[in-house]
Amino acid sequence: MKHLTRRTIAIIVALLSSLALTLTVVSLPRQAYAVDGADAGGAAQGSDGGATPLAGPVPNIIITNFAYGGDSVAAGSKFNLDFTFQNKGQVAVTNMVVTVDGAEGFAIAGGTNTFYVDALWAGYAMTQTVPMQALASAKSGAQPVTVNFRYEYVDAGARSSSQSDVKISVPISQPDRFEISDPVVPDQVIAGQENTVTMEYVNKGKGDIANVEATMEGEGFDATMKTQYVGNVASGATGTIGYAFTPHASGELKTTLKVTYEDSDGQTKTKEFPLTIPVTDMQPMDNSGMADPNMDQSANQGLPVLVYVVIVVIAVVIIVVIVLLVRRRRKQKAKKNDIDEDWDDWSEGKDDKTDTGVTDSAAADTAPIAPVSPASPDGPSHKA
Repeated sequence: MKHLTRRTIAIIVALLSSLALTLTVVSLPRQAYAVDGADAGGAAQGSDGGATPLAGPVPNIIITNFAYGGDSVAAGSKFNLDFTFQNKGQVAVTNMVVTVDGAEGFAIAGGTNTFYVDALWAGYAMTQTVPMQALASAKSGAQPVTVNFRYEYVDAGARSSSQSDVKISVPISQPDRFEISDPVVPDQVIAGQENTVTMEYVNKGKGDIANVEATMEGEGFDATMKTQYVGNVASGATGTIGYAFTPHASGELKTTLKVTYEDSDGQTKTKEFPLTIPVTDMQPMDNSGMADPNMDQSANQGLPVLVYVVIVVIAVVIIVVIVLLVRRRRKQKAKKNDIDEDWDDWSEGKDDKTDTGVTDSAAADTAPIAPVSPASPDGPSHKA
């Protein structure tokens, strides 16, 4: 009985050992095999009767980090694009070609956009620097940059090739060239009357300006709209901002004109224009209908010197003409008086040789000849 017990125990131990060995073999991992054909039981056979292992997953190349030197890149400026790429596959990649494409926003600033990597092991990473330039004509905002990876790898004894495109974005900022001219104030601002201050603006930048608002701040005046919404201003657009206000009283009116807007990067900016406006009282109305005695004097004060010279010359010419006319009139009158006197004398029979123009010789010629008397013994004869 004792002998049977030992024998039974030995058999049980042998059975348990066999069971443990069987479980160990079953629990061992099995190798996966690629198959050209499979039977109903799912077994895979190679062409030579052996098993072909299945290919592993395709390795992936991704960009884990990149930098461009700041928050954004100014249009037209140069910068270095640094990016780190990593092999996330389980096998090494070889003959890798990396190509960087800046699309419509960027260009390569010297050098080439294609790089060669001999091998990159599974899990390894590498950093590449590319000199680039943001184009001056590029739009504001995030612009894409595409990095293309083409590579080969060996898995399960077979060589394969693959590629992947990774896109990153780099923000471009156009320079702020939204210009506003100084305020234009009327020549005279009268208390109690509506006046207008204007400012002209122009967007010389290549990006649009958004949400433009204009505000007139201060005390001592009324305004229909102290804050007015101008809206968006496209690239190259111009316009005018007008503030209509009515001062309460005369004196100096101090105010501040503010223009707030968003630039092409979405940043809010404000431009301020402090302004001091002299205000005068309204002149009283004269209802008497009488002209202001100082009006002519004020008008004359405003005349240029040349006008005075012309007036004086004209006055002198007029005086000379009048004097000449008066003298001529007097001469004509005197001559007429002489003719009248001569006519009166002639009509009265007066013999005025001088006035009639007859000379002594002429009178002698016209006088009658006296007769000659006979000679007297006492002396020579003579005319009577």
